[in-house]
Amino acid sequence: MIPSQDIFTISSAKQFEKITLKVFRYQYENNVIYKEFCDLLKTDKGAVKSLEQIPFLPIQFFKSHEVLSSVEPVQETFTSSGTTGMITSKHLITDISLYEQSYRNAFSEFYGNIEDYTVLALLPSYLERNGSSLIYMVQDLIELSNNENSGFYLHNYDELISKLLELDAAGQNVLLIGVTYALLDLIETKKFQLKNTIVMETGGMKGKRKEIIREELHQILCEGFGVSSIHSEYGMTELLSQAYSLGNGIFESPSWMHILIRDPEDAITYVDPGKTGGINVIDLANINSCSFIATQDLGKKYPNNTFEVLGRFDNSDIRGCNLMVY
Repeated sequence: MIPSQDIFTISSAKQFEKITLKVFRYQYENNVIYKEFCDLLKTDKGAVKSLEQIPFLPIQFFKSHEVLSSVEPVQETFTSSGTTGMITSKHLITDISLYEQSYRNAFSEFYGNIEDYTVLALLPSYLERNGSSLIYMVQDLIELSNNENSGFYLHNYDELISKLLELDAAGQNVLLIGVTYALLDLIETKKFQLKNTIVMETGGMKGKRKEIIREELHQILCEGFGVSSIHSEYGMTELLSQAYSLGNGIFESPSWMHILIRDPEDAITYVDPGKTGGINVIDLANINSCSFIATQDLGKKYPNNTFEVLGRFDNSDIRGCNLMVY
């Protein structure tokens, strides 16, 4: 087993690769589903010597299988949102402290001390269901902010508007974290000129509005909130780590998370920097489930390891991801 302090104190690409290969071997030996998947691809565990040689488990497996690399009891089950009748992903968590370490350390890395912020959360569609990993994280950040003004807002926009105006005018550092459609609803109710507020969108129209491209969305949000940039969080039920964009839709990952871009036509080949392909995520915080996830997102990676999310695959476009779907 790899100690968590090794995961969260990575300081170089060489160290990341060394620990990642250790995690690969550990999960091959301890995760029944992942081993079966690797064996179907005829992966020789001993021959895997680089990140690019590691097989990435298609994210759909979290809908059809229990993806576990641990025999410890399950402490939490995070589930994805979905429309009625839809099969949702389940991420079984045997050590919730890994998730807490991951988002607390990442927040500190990108934003500094949480106690310097008032955290206002506008996440209605997440609050209205159980099992959201985002709500778990934001609830904890609200508590860690140690600020009586921090809290969740559901549909009480008038209350949120007056609180936001009051805090921003008083010079408080505010983090407004919201699901996309609710942020749009808010600025249709009131136009702002915020000076001390970071607006962070977590993505998703959740079927409430028509999807629009990021550039257009961020322009509308910038104008509505009177800010120069919109921050974004890239996370999902199947991951215990998040990447953050501090503006312009360009994401950075914490040191224990890494992105590779696969060829959309060939799941085991990678494209050059700047080319569009499928996003593969290495998330070492997923030590007890699977750290190697082939997502259904499309993106581009740049030479400095930042990346962009451009959209999602249509299901019919997934290549090489139908193994073991039974």
